[in-house]
Amino acid sequence: MAIPIRKQSEIDALAKANHLVALTLEKVKSHIKPGVTTLELDAIAEDFIRSHNAVPSFKGLYDFPNAVCTSVNTVIIHGIPDERVLEEGDILGIDIGVELDGWYGDAAFTAPVGIISEQSQSLIDCARDTLYEAIDAIKAGMRFKELSAVLEHAIVSRGYVPLRGYCGHGIGRKPHEEPSILNYVEGKANQGPKIKDGMVFCIEPMICQKSGESKLLEDRWSVVSTDGLTGSHFEHTVAVVGGKAVILSK
Repeated sequence: MAIPIRKQSEIDALAKANHLVALTLEKVKSHIKPGVTTLELDAIAEDFIRSHNAVPSFKGLYDFPNAVCTSVNTVIIHGIPDERVLEEGDILGIDIGVELDGWYGDAAFTAPVGIISEQSQSLIDCARDTLYEAIDAIKAGMRFKELSAVLEHAIVSRGYVPLRGYCGHGIGRKPHEEPSILNYVEGKANQGPKIKDGMVFCIEPMICQKSGESKLLEDRWSVVSTDGLTGSHFEHTVAVVGGKAVILSK
């Protein structure tokens, strides 16, 4: 399947959707504290998105039940909001998608709940710094597998491993489009499609401590590492303009 090349007007529409994602993430972030439930954070996000005449795109997507993915501690991605009360020292991944005027936005971060351990902060730093290192490396003409190599090196060089089996993705009129962007290299990095001006996609490093092998929990959504240890996740949507990446979800 071909990777869409977007006109500037389409990139502008995607930027609006992603700006709303960024605003929603900031809204949720301001409410993250000990004593709050992830279900409360989910409601705050959904109300905020709908108040801006947009739709929380995750709700009902592949039958996901809520507006936001809330991933606590060992859950790395796709956690379902519930009545669990957040405690001091937890870390919480928030992943949000919106649909605005037929265009999609998607971004995520992992945040501390109160004061956290140095180990947990290091995990958060790895995901965040890897994301921005990869974005800075993007240039028209490089291959997506070369971008995956940048992501993998950034993670491994910080002493962690990428979660396997999950990836970043294209985005546009659908929440998930071509290409799939792994956080590690399969095959040779000098093969496959090249990055071009007008492409829009999501980069999302997912960080494990010892094992990158993934495991799905009984809820059929929450993804953990088989090492049973805490993980982290960050994501931005970017557009390639003038030969380099521009962050839309900020």
